[in-house]
Amino acid sequence: MPRPRLYITAWMLALGALLSGCSTPMDPRRDQPFMEQASVTDRPSVRPTRSFSSFSDSLMCMDHMLRAAQVPTTLVTSKQIPDYSGRVAVGSKDMVITALSQMSRLSNAFRYVDYEVDIARQDTVQNLTTILLNNNQIQLQRPALYISGAISFVDQNVTSNRFDTGVSGPRVDLGYSQSRNATIIGMEMHLGDFRTRTLIPGLDSANEVIVGTGGQGVDLAGRIGTYGVQFNVGRDYTQGSGSAVRTLIDLATIELVGKWARVPYWQCLTLEQNHPDFQRQLRDWFNEGSPAVRLQLVTRSLISRGYLPASAGAEPIPAHSAELRTALSRFQADNGMVVTGVVDFPTYERVLRNFVGLSPDGTLARIGWNTTSAEPATVPTPAEAVLPPVVATSSLMYGASPTERSIDLQIENVMLDRTAFEVGEQIFLSATVSRASYLQCYLADATGTVLRLLPNQTNRTGWVSANQALRIPDWMSPNPGFVMDAASPGREGVACFATDEDSTGKLPEDLRGPPLKPIAAYRSLEKINEAFAATWGAAGYTGNAVYWNVVPRRAAPQPAPAASKPPARQ
Repeated sequence: MPRPRLYITAWMLALGALLSGCSTPMDPRRDQPFMEQASVTDRPSVRPTRSFSSFSDSLMCMDHMLRAAQVPTTLVTSKQIPDYSGRVAVGSKDMVITALSQMSRLSNAFRYVDYEVDIARQDTVQNLTTILLNNNQIQLQRPALYISGAISFVDQNVTSNRFDTGVSGPRVDLGYSQSRNATIIGMEMHLGDFRTRTLIPGLDSANEVIVGTGGQGVDLAGRIGTYGVQFNVGRDYTQGSGSAVRTLIDLATIELVGKWARVPYWQCLTLEQNHPDFQRQLRDWFNEGSPAVRLQLVTRSLISRGYLPASAGAEPIPAHSAELRTALSRFQADNGMVVTGVVDFPTYERVLRNFVGLSPDGTLARIGWNTTSAEPATVPTPAEAVLPPVVATSSLMYGASPTERSIDLQIENVMLDRTAFEVGEQIFLSATVSRASYLQCYLADATGTVLRLLPNQTNRTGWVSANQALRIPDWMSPNPGFVMDAASPGREGVACFATDEDSTGKLPEDLRGPPLKPIAAYRSLEKINEAFAATWGAAGYTGNAVYWNVVPRRAAPQPAPAASKPPARQ
């Protein structure tokens, strides 16, 4: 029996020869084709998406509601939102800032005061702030409100279910296991008065959310002759704590702000998009439907919202067409998504938000878009019935239909029982477009002087984002570029015009001059509108004008003469 031993000896000699070759240095040039793939392999395989929660639409609803209630701009800050359980490592404070910012895009209701001293983690902004404060070169505005709170508890595995079974035989072993767990995360937040550092009674929020984990597994082991074979197959899911905490923070912020501003915030919490199965149902429809059906749905929505012309629905649009990619990109930018220009699931979800409703049994159902009107639904705001009277004597719409694009032009310094401005008073406006557009604004005073306010030397670009208030002038900027005062007694107004592209080069030469300078050839806003209509046609632009009255300044009341005092007695 020497032959097996001979085979083993030959195999060991071959292995030794191979290992002896490892003593020589390897040539990295031979691995160059392999290494060149590293930069590509290192990139993520999935496109990034915008972080949305179940209450993202509720935050947008609150923004419109605060705008309708004309809540003045309020400075707010917050403390750190700690996690006393030590089990949820998330940036809760930054989530609070994001929620407040999303509620202020249109209304300008809140400005966050970002100042915090953290000795353990010094950063550039903190160091510069400290230096400038010590040298009296910076001033911090005192906030009026502050948010306090914490992740109060995390109860892990409150409910747990586990099932294991197995079968064993002479040649086959089979096992099956299933487990489910539920964890509860609780959060409490409060709103306080910064001046007194006291928490305002009643302005609190205490909510909790349940996150779950589950898994299934199958084990199979067998023996074929003298060889053993083993298989292990499993699938698991874990609902992350980060998304759960964001949902709690969005809900708590809506409750605190709604109670503080005394607006019917509950109307923003009953939206169908807050349904727990909203995204899951849409994901099932997205996976079940064909690409052609998804493209047809998205195209119909883009047409109804004015991103595509009505003629685009006559024939199917190729998915790779430049017109469709441009429309998708504009739609994604206006809705706060990552711009991809393709029909991905986030785009499909945002499109179907006006397509899906709740059925009588509480489940989601396809209800279709309203074919009688393409104008997006507005949030009912009972606060409109108690709004102060508008200073403007009239408001005119120019150009295209509001169903395709609209401009909301408002006077921001409206005060109760005011009907006019006095000469010399400052006037503040805001302009909001429903779609990302190129915006130009003009002022006409009572003497017939017309000048262009925007774009100007400070704000050189005329591009504005959708549903984000543009301040005219920017009263939050230390260098607003101009100040708008009521000039002469009479009727004044401001008109803004929105187009899909930069219209400066196509307008008459008199309108291409420098900003904030009188335009001699034009004496009214109506003439400016005629120039835009002649250049773009009625369907190529959208305009809005708002007017107010200017009255002479009233004389300051003279102080009453001091009464003569009786002579003092000796």
